[in-house]
Amino acid sequence: MSVVLYAGSERSSTLAEGRSTRHSFSFGERYDPANLGFGPMLCHNDDDLVPGAGYGEHPHSELEIVTWVLAGALVHTGSTGETHVLEAGRAQVLSAGTGVHHSEIADAGSGPCRFVQTWLAPTTAGAVPSYVAGEAPSLGDGLVEVAGGEALPVGTARARLLVARLSPGTVVALPDSARQHVFVAAGSVVAADQTLGDGDALRVTDEPGHAVRALTGSELLVWSFG
Repeated sequence: MSVVLYAGSERSSTLAEGRSTRHSFSFGERYDPANLGFGPMLCHNDDDLVPGAGYGEHPHSELEIVTWVLAGALVHTGSTGETHVLEAGRAQVLSAGTGVHHSEIADAGSGPCRFVQTWLAPTTAGAVPSYVAGEAPSLGDGLVEVAGGEALPVGTARARLLVARLSPGTVVALPDSARQHVFVAAGSVVAADQTLGDGDALRVTDEPGHAVRALTGSELLVWSFG
């Protein structure tokens, strides 16, 4: 049983033309054998793109790739046949399965883009690739399921992404699950007797029953596993 705080300031980062990425886990050249993942979560990247910048066409396979846009809009073009503009406050799921190519570019007319992308290990290998984007949910002072569960299908069993936009003083209960990754995308909160700010995260293992209290207006992204 544990609750471990990972400070956003301690994340590794990658800089490239027009973009910056902060990595919550070991990623690419930023290899850290002590921080390879959390349950099925293999990657949790926090990206900032200038308009028109991003990631050109590149491949993936055997990953469930879940993206939540925090600001601006992200243009996703994939080999499964879709081109989609994902505005802030919406999620998409790319199930890479046996293999896909896609690109992700900040919409030139929507200003800078910030998004958080999570890569999960699929429960079953060899799936047919698929893509789905959700509509913008009505967010408020409670956690709303935006991927997994009854929301967008994710090919990782019992994985759910929940999002809340909390006003100051609001208290919200975390899911009753074996593993939880609690990420503060904006604002400041208190959880498990610890204060978290923008970019900080808690990794909760076998300790259900915790709650989060917002100190300021905050956006919370919670992955629940199990």
